[in-house]
Amino acid sequence: MSKRMRKCLLAALLALAALPAVAATETEVAAHTGQIGRPRIGLVLGGGGARGAAHIGVLQELERLRVPIDAIAGTSMGAIVGGLYASGMSADELEELVNSLEWARVLSDTPKRSDLNFRRKQDDIQYPVEIELGLREGGLVLPMGVVQGQNLDLLLRDLTADVAHIRDYNQLPIPFRAIASNIETGDAHIMASGDLAASIRASMSVPGLIAPAKLDGTLLVDGGIVANLPIDVIRTMDVDIIIAVDVEFPLYSPQELESAAAITEQMLTILTRKETIRQIATLQSDDVLIRPQLGTLSSSDFAAAAEAIAKGVDAATQSAARLSELAIDEQAFAAHLASRTRTTRTATTLAFVRINHDSRIATPLLASRLGIFAGDEIDQQVLAAGAGRVYALDLYQRVGYELVEENGATGVVYTAVAKSWGSDFLNFGVSIEGDFDGSTEFNLFGRLTRTGLNSRGAEWRTDFRFGSDLSLFSEYYQPFGAGLSYFFAPFVNLQQRNQNVFVDSQATAQLRVASGEYGVDFGRELGSVGEIRTGMYSGRGESRIKLGDPSIPDNEFDIGGVFAELRLDTLDDSRFPRTGQRARVRWDMSRQSLGADPNFETLEADYLSAWSRGKNTLQLGLRYATTYGADDVPHEYFPLGGFLNLSGLERGEVSGPHAALGRLIYYRLISDYAGGLFEVPVYFGGSVETGGVWQSRNDMSFTSALVNGSLFVAFDSYFGAIYIAAGFAEGGERTYYLSIGSPTR
Repeated sequence: MSKRMRKCLLAALLALAALPAVAATETEVAAHTGQIGRPRIGLVLGGGGARGAAHIGVLQELERLRVPIDAIAGTSMGAIVGGLYASGMSADELEELVNSLEWARVLSDTPKRSDLNFRRKQDDIQYPVEIELGLREGGLVLPMGVVQGQNLDLLLRDLTADVAHIRDYNQLPIPFRAIASNIETGDAHIMASGDLAASIRASMSVPGLIAPAKLDGTLLVDGGIVANLPIDVIRTMDVDIIIAVDVEFPLYSPQELESAAAITEQMLTILTRKETIRQIATLQSDDVLIRPQLGTLSSSDFAAAAEAIAKGVDAATQSAARLSELAIDEQAFAAHLASRTRTTRTATTLAFVRINHDSRIATPLLASRLGIFAGDEIDQQVLAAGAGRVYALDLYQRVGYELVEENGATGVVYTAVAKSWGSDFLNFGVSIEGDFDGSTEFNLFGRLTRTGLNSRGAEWRTDFRFGSDLSLFSEYYQPFGAGLSYFFAPFVNLQQRNQNVFVDSQATAQLRVASGEYGVDFGRELGSVGEIRTGMYSGRGESRIKLGDPSIPDNEFDIGGVFAELRLDTLDDSRFPRTGQRARVRWDMSRQSLGADPNFETLEADYLSAWSRGKNTLQLGLRYATTYGADDVPHEYFPLGGFLNLSGLERGEVSGPHAALGRLIYYRLISDYAGGLFEVPVYFGGSVETGGVWQSRNDMSFTSALVNGSLFVAFDSYFGAIYIAAGFAEGGERTYYLSIGSPTR
């Protein structure tokens, strides 16, 4: 036998010896896919926002027809549905999830109010406009998105918890790819490994709406920009047949292009549609294209998810004849479904806890706020709650966590990312109360906050107000002590306001009162529930006649005293609370020894409580204010009048050294449109109010109190509470209001 023949024979023998190994590999693949020798099927799910709920309907029909899926590629909403399905969720579980989610809550960054410390709760009340501007290098900086994705991140983390330890997406129950867009280069970014929750989040980062995600140093946005239907990606996943589901918004007809908004939407659709058409053109005759007939269903209308799912079922049913050719028998499909079972971690407790951050705050202080420790059980809700508590400090753009494996042990690593728009930021608010009869109070106010001034969380805030009232308030707030629960806060306060003067319950003049004072407060935070403060202050002021009796002389006065104040707040919402309480008690002692003109004291107390049942809420509000030692200090009088403060009277129409008010407010949620990204709940309600002001404490009585009431429609808007109301007083007087801002804050 020649040398060449011996080589050929040896090669043949080696090939035969390799056959069992090849057969074993094919058997393993067959076990994973459900049937030996059948074609591998790849599923492509396109982006489309709420329209992407139709993907769930398609999956339900594929399961009914027993069509196995061996690989999935998805973009944006297609990445959410595809990624969760690839992780082991069933189509029915996805339907239940989509229909149960509060999308407006998910697509927002608002933390639970119970997680806010008391100082942040006061910001929530005083500055309701939800936009925040950064101040950096002398210029204003906008956030990178309306939504930073805090709640979305935590939701995806929870939904993918069972497969979070799988880093290679080929090892998921179904191999998966998520597609995002590299905003720096404009290229498609295909994610085949890493943190599944982070990849899904990156794929759906709609530019301008949801802030970009940064993975491995790359800034990523919604994949729909460059690959909304990633057919070319699924081809790289060793599939034989492709099922592609296209849920893109259709082009408007010429008759519908009648506004700038419509033109803009058409432009964006054209940009994404062009690449989608190119991708669809690559489909072969054996492939299947499914296009649910979603009409003009909005990409933000998540309330229509059930309708979109039904459209997905209908579209897949229309392709049932072709899809049935891909079906496998019941036993094989059962095996296929069994192979999709999620594999979970074996660890049940945390071996370590770390927190990474890029701020000046001392790490031990953040860890104490986190409240998660080595040895704790691994519970996704508990881990998410810890992230929420750190995020509620309002120092970070996003606070997330990830379970990681190190040296055979499972731990959690939290990451707190500083605000991209800077540590110095501006908040705004607006208050308007007009009675449609020439009396209008309008104020625009803002707050500049400088945070993280040192490792113990010092901050410097400056408030300013323009309009009917003028004020400038600046405070340096320095926490100290164990857990930073104690603080001291030096401040300066300048303000101007209008003050009515009364003789025998009749307004005779209106004063313009200006004052300036400085002082220092000391206090202690009572967890997230409240704070107690005490301090001293000094200053000067003057009152000058603005309207009315010219015989009233101008007056200059000195200010000086000490105070003690307790404030509590457990309300679940600052605008339209359903449960909880808010209380404030303040005692002021004005003393000549501290620079004041007269010696006197004032006591103020406010209380609000809310109870709810279904869509109905009842509020009880009480207010009491009195003066001891002097009844003739007009600049210290307590005003009443205005919406929900004796609604039949003009704002501040009455004032005196002694005042009391009680009110019952009822409101019902009559529209809770929760399908869009920016829901605006609408309420209808009314109030009954009784109270008044008195020159002498001895004159205070229920029989001399005024009885007023109101009816209103209210909107919980992006700019705060908006009321359209009618107020009623004794004798049939009526006052009508347009009010923006909280009238009970």
